[in-house]
Amino acid sequence: MKVLVANLGSTSFKYRLFDMADERQLARGGVERIGTPVSRCFVEIGAHRAETNESVPNHGVAVDACIRQLTNPEGGCLKDASEISAIGFKAVHGGRISGVQIIDDAVLEAMEEMNSVAPAHNPPYMAAMRQLANMASKIPLVAAFETGFHQTIPDAWKRYAIPDSIAETLPIRKWGFHGASHRYIGWRTAQLLGRNDARVISLHLGGSNSMCAIRGGESVATTMGMSPQTGLPHNNRVGDIDPYALPLMMEHTGLSLPELLKMLSTQAGLLGLSGGLSEDVRDLEEAASKGHAKAKLALDVFVAEIRRQLGSLMVALEGVDAIAFTGGIGENSQWVRREVCKGLSQFGIDLCEQKNQSGAKERRIDTGATPSDSAVRGNVEIWIVPTNEELIVARQTVEALRSKK
Repeated sequence: MKVLVANLGSTSFKYRLFDMADERQLARGGVERIGTPVSRCFVEIGAHRAETNESVPNHGVAVDACIRQLTNPEGGCLKDASEISAIGFKAVHGGRISGVQIIDDAVLEAMEEMNSVAPAHNPPYMAAMRQLANMASKIPLVAAFETGFHQTIPDAWKRYAIPDSIAETLPIRKWGFHGASHRYIGWRTAQLLGRNDARVISLHLGGSNSMCAIRGGESVATTMGMSPQTGLPHNNRVGDIDPYALPLMMEHTGLSLPELLKMLSTQAGLLGLSGGLSEDVRDLEEAASKGHAKAKLALDVFVAEIRRQLGSLMVALEGVDAIAFTGGIGENSQWVRREVCKGLSQFGIDLCEQKNQSGAKERRIDTGATPSDSAVRGNVEIWIVPTNEELIVARQTVEALRSKK
């Protein structure tokens, strides 16, 4: 069974093609600048790489362009499109609908109900899904919602302290996101530790950021709440903020509530903290090293929030066996990893600076020493684990198809 996993943006379509018989990645590619006069189409199949420029007006046409590349007699890996059993989507927010779903009108309606909660994610995904349903009607479409992994979180860790009458009527709860990434980290870390009962804290740090407490492969608590704008500061999204700050900001800026929410989801986070300098941690680290005060502040706030949530998730798990850094920042920023782990030896968290600085992409970076304090259970393993969200979505897509049959 071959599954195409789609990662959608408002003007992009990126994919990976898997042969699920042995979970091999057969190809990766996509289309950028969809809807512009000239779009960039690219594909990588083994050592073969091809790139073309053509007009791609929408996501449906983008899929056709990608399938042409995959079935090209010169360098393609498929005989024809019928070899693709399904297209799986890493969908974000379905509100009352979660888990893994065959995409139909009911699923799209549920997603539409959450447009105001996930304005940067749901609308472009829904538009693309509708286009694909029309233009690739013979290929089943499957949505693997990011919220699905967090359905195991106990009520005490997912409920807001709002009136019960509202909570029973509206889907207002801490849904959690980055489900595919955290699910993969939980699975892979269990392999690395050689145990299925491990207590793991997954740190997905990149353009958007979240942390998850995982016990025995299941989510116990997470930092994101009802929307992907919450939790830790993100590249340009605010993260957690007191709701009573909103009226004051509206009065001061003269912005309406929709205008203010847009500002907090596009001009805040690391970008806002750094005075508009950059939303990229690499830029901020370089600027901070040269004495840029606001860049340093942005990084300090970011790390402080990670450490605050780290303590919370350790309590949720009643201890921790392993910490796993993943995502663009988690995998690549030595500084962030060092600062997050600094001074935590009494909790068994001892980073080895030499291992932190270099080594394989996936590697263990703690000292491996056993703490002398008898009150501490033992050394916490610290890992860098590159995530593989697409593989998780491919697995879930196969499960959905088998369940349907």
